[in-house]
Amino acid sequence: MDYGICIISLVPCREEANDKSQMVTQLLFGDLVKIIGQNESWYKVQIVRDNYKTWVDKKQLKLIDSNIFSQLSNSVYIHTEELVTPIQNTESKMVQVLAMGSTIYNYNKEEKRFRIGELSFTMNGNVRATEKKINRNQLVEDAFSYLNCPYLWGGKSPFGIDCSGFTQMVYSMNGKDLPRDAWQQAELGRPLSFIEEAKQGDLAFFDNNEGKINHVGIMLNDNKIIHASGQVRIDRIDHQGIFRNDTNDYSHSLRIIKRMI
Repeated sequence: MDYGICIISLVPCREEANDKSQMVTQLLFGDLVKIIGQNESWYKVQIVRDNYKTWVDKKQLKLIDSNIFSQLSNSVYIHTEELVTPIQNTESKMVQVLAMGSTIYNYNKEEKRFRIGELSFTMNGNVRATEKKINRNQLVEDAFSYLNCPYLWGGKSPFGIDCSGFTQMVYSMNGKDLPRDAWQQAELGRPLSFIEEAKQGDLAFFDNNEGKINHVGIMLNDNKIIHASGQVRIDRIDHQGIFRNDTNDYSHSLRIIKRMI
């Protein structure tokens, strides 16, 4: 099997091997993939963190051997913590900006340097190693970092993010990997019987008229929720669903609340 890593800030992942195909998710810098198929211009990949299968332009992926893949995939994940973090390739001197939640490896704290195989980078920004036990306050603080970021179908960055990409990134930065799509996330966790049982950091799921899960958000205190809908925003929530003060109406119908931690 072949392996790859994303060393570009953001890479669009397509439903089909075509630039015109819809973007269904993104790779962030440091994301590892297994290559499960290919054609002349595209790789079909399985993203390691969530097992999502998608298509990536060959020009936007760096191939790595099995030894480097094993070393990186078994190392402690360290995430960039700020909205954007500048890094510089120590050899080419090329500068690029990483989105919040990007993964770095082999980090030297004193030199603020990290390494991926033969590539070496310096960086200017804060990083965080994932903890074994999730702190709800930190999780909510990370969620607030995305506040007002625009909605983008398939997006996973502060420059554009969708509802399940938002919950996935926030949880990932706090040490828990969730599946990519809302309906997949809804299959995990422990269901709560009443909204009054919810704690900040729990996930609320919403369905459409056909009963299919189509939205997810992160519960806050005081009957509020933070979620990506048009932009990452905070709204009121009750047993019926999400109520928007600006439209004076319910925008999403509550299906279930799950405790993931």
